[in-house]
Amino acid sequence: MSERTGLVTFAGNPVTLTGTPVKVGDKAPDFTGTNQALEAVKLSSFKGRTVVIAIYPSIDTGVCQKQNYQFNKIADSMSDVVVLSVSLDLPFAQKRYCAAEGLNSIVTLSDYKDREFGNKYGFLIKELALLARGTVVIDKQGVIKLVEIVPEITTEPDYDASIKILKELK
Repeated sequence: MSERTGLVTFAGNPVTLTGTPVKVGDKAPDFTGTNQALEAVKLSSFKGRTVVIAIYPSIDTGVCQKQNYQFNKIADSMSDVVVLSVSLDLPFAQKRYCAAEGLNSIVTLSDYKDREFGNKYGFLIKELALLARGTVVIDKQGVIKLVEIVPEITTEPDYDASIKILKELK
């Protein structure tokens, strides 16, 4: 497991990312998250589908809420794409927010148990015990086509970059 400092800031302050960073061209590592029904869900259960992993620190912040709303819109508009919305929030909080906002097209997964996603993809913030904000796009063959780690965690990801890759994969 590696540590990377200076790649990302939170409110202007540098933070350390831990875990093994993934890159474009890598085979996407399998991981298990917990869904809203408290069931274990593996990335591999979406084999053969294009997958967007939308990563964020906490569903209880405005930027994270905007991010989930935007990726829900993307999932609504692309029936062949599954969006996994991943954070360290408890599944109860993810469920509460999605129900209140009518977000039915994203699949929320919590990485709270083992931080398996954060460690396998290099998104875990050492100082905060949260996930960095970003996006990973995986094609139908399980190959990573986009990795975005947002440089300043309090800003939104580049939705257009994800949409561009998704359109290319159709």
